[in-house]
Amino acid sequence: MSVQPILIDGQWRPAATDATFRADNPATRQPLPDEYPISSWQDCDDALAAAARAFAVLRSLPGQRLAEFLEAYAARIEARQDELVEMAHAETALPRSPRLAGVELPRTTNQLRQAAAAAREGSWTLPTIDTRANIRSCLSGLGPVWVFGPNNFPFAFGSISGGDFAAAIAAGNPVIAKANSSHPGTTRIFAEEAEAARQAAGLPPGTVQLIYRTGHADGERAVADPRTGATGYTGSRSAGLKLKAAADAAGKPIYLELSSVNPVVVLPGALRQRGEQLAEEFTGSCLMGTGQFCTNPGLVLLIQGGAADAFIRQIAERFQAAPVGTLLSRAVETSLRSSLQTLRAAGAQVVAGDTPGGGQGYCHANTLLSVSGEQFL
Repeated sequence: MSVQPILIDGQWRPAATDATFRADNPATRQPLPDEYPISSWQDCDDALAAAARAFAVLRSLPGQRLAEFLEAYAARIEARQDELVEMAHAETALPRSPRLAGVELPRTTNQLRQAAAAAREGSWTLPTIDTRANIRSCLSGLGPVWVFGPNNFPFAFGSISGGDFAAAIAAGNPVIAKANSSHPGTTRIFAEEAEAARQAAGLPPGTVQLIYRTGHADGERAVADPRTGATGYTGSRSAGLKLKAAADAAGKPIYLELSSVNPVVVLPGALRQRGEQLAEEFTGSCLMGTGQFCTNPGLVLLIQGGAADAFIRQIAERFQAAPVGTLLSRAVETSLRSSLQTLRAAGAQVVAGDTPGGGQGYCHANTLLSVSGEQFL
């Protein structure tokens, strides 16, 4: 099977590399048929050059033109909804309905249309005229924007469909999308429709471009490149902080949403008043999306005592009774097992779960660990 092309300067072309990868179906643990390139710096350099040319045109276009592109793109996404949902389901194992078709895809098209309204209305530029000081100013685009999308929201946070993409385009910035390796096929479909809408709207080539994957060094080089205006990144803390360090060193803006343990403090009074309810709410929030939301609570602080012991038992029972969900990828499964091993080695005691498998595809039992405050510190 041939390797999928990348989108550079308005053309679908082979990547300047022989290195490739394939995404897996998380529910079957089997690789999917399509093969995608791991781009070299040459591809990144070509994309930046094309984006810089596009920005020279976009920065002078009226917001109406950008709005027309975003609205046409949203309509084209809706026309391929079924195909997008099937591809995303195969690449992420996220439920077709309601998650992908009924929640995330409508959110995606809605935020594209909101960005179109903002581009058309233009108040985001905050024009200021101070006649006394003879100062006139307004906000404007920054230049080519790299967007790195996460694995857990293939539509609404996608590199060529999500909120970062929509905001960048609405402000007149060309976008170079770096697909998440977990769902390259989904991103490719979005890119096909974005490029078709770009051509129909008469925007310059290089307004939207797609690279599937790069080496870490090239990613850090890209966000620090003099032609880069800014970067939007959603994903893991470790990779995001490396990109931030590179961008910071070059004085380039970078906006990141990273993973977090989301600590929660529960006091004894609350446990006495509504401990059962809190256990139910905590379990639902913790296991939502198989624990793969950036808002999932990962650390709970309790004051030792009978109420805390009862609360932990209630959560453990719920964790054991809940079905084991499918993780997004082999990498997530490997990282989870490694992290649990680290926690146990540091003194955490298993209360529930901590066994591999138990579900379909990439999976791990719903796991709860406990540690004393003294040991934690």
